[in-house]
Amino acid sequence: MTLQLTPLPALMIEPAVRAALAEDLGRAGDITTQATVPAEAKARVLINARQPGRVAGLDCARMAFRLVDPSLKVAVVKADGSDVEPGDTIAAIEGPARGILTGERVALNFLGHMSGIATSTREIARAIEGTKAHVCCTRKTTPGLRIFEKYAVRAGGGMNHRFGLDDAVLIKDNHIAMSGGIEAAISRAKAASGHMVKIEVEVDTLDQLDQALAVGVDAVLLDNMTPEMLTEAVRRIGGRAVAEASGRITAATAPAIAASGVDLISCGWITHSAPCLDVGLDFESLTAS
Repeated sequence: MTLQLTPLPALMIEPAVRAALAEDLGRAGDITTQATVPAEAKARVLINARQPGRVAGLDCARMAFRLVDPSLKVAVVKADGSDVEPGDTIAAIEGPARGILTGERVALNFLGHMSGIATSTREIARAIEGTKAHVCCTRKTTPGLRIFEKYAVRAGGGMNHRFGLDDAVLIKDNHIAMSGGIEAAISRAKAASGHMVKIEVEVDTLDQLDQALAVGVDAVLLDNMTPEMLTEAVRRIGGRAVAEASGRITAATAPAIAASGVDLISCGWITHSAPCLDVGLDFESLTAS
C-alpha cells in the first residue's frame, strides 16, 4: 500500500513554529544578528544535507523563515518524502540576511528532527519490503510535536497508529489487570464504545490471544513475541483481526518479524529516539539590495 503524503495545513503548523521562534527570540530578539549584519544586507543561502536520509519538515522550516520576515523567498529543491545524499541541496532561501539568520535555528530544528524520523522509518520500511507488513508509529512522541512526528513517519513510508486516547480503544496490560481480565475488559469496551470505534487488545502470550479472539476484537497487539510465536499467533488469528507486532523492533529484527505474516510492526523509537538528520544552512552569496 502506497500512501499519499498530504501536507499539514498551515493552520496546524503556524502555532508550533511561532512558539518555537518566541522561545528562541526571548526578550530582546536576535541581538547577535542585529549587532553584526547591516539591516539592508540581502543574501542567498542553501539548506544542504550532510548525510543520507529522507526529507520531512520543509513546511515548518519555510514557516519559520516567513514568520520572521514575510519577504524571504524559500525555494524547495527536494520535497518532503525525497531521499537525499550528502551535499544535496534541499532548499534555497533568499532575501534580507537578518531574517535568514534569525529563522535559521528553528527552521533547521524542525527539518532535522522530522527528517531524522522519516529516515528511521524508511530504514524499517525498506527492511520489510516484499512482505505484507507496514511499519507504524505509536503515541511515544515529543509533547506538543505529535502531529509533526507522525507526519514525518508518513514521509518515511510508514503508517500512523492512534493520534490520541480518543482515536480507538487500545486495551493494554494495566487495563486488563485493573478490569479483572481480558474478557471483562473487552466486554466493557464493546458496551461503552460506538459502532465506529475500533477495539485492540495487547497480549503477551498465545493463551491471552485465544481469550481475546474468543470474545472478538478488531486488532491484537502481539507484544514482545518471538518470530516463531508470531507465526503461530497469525495462524490462530486467521484473518479475524489485524495482527500488530511490537517490542523494541529495529531494522535488523524487522524482516523476521514481518515474515511471520503480521499486518503491522509498531515502533516507538522512530519518534522518541530517532537521530536528527544532519542538515545545515550554507551561505552562497550576498545579493543586491
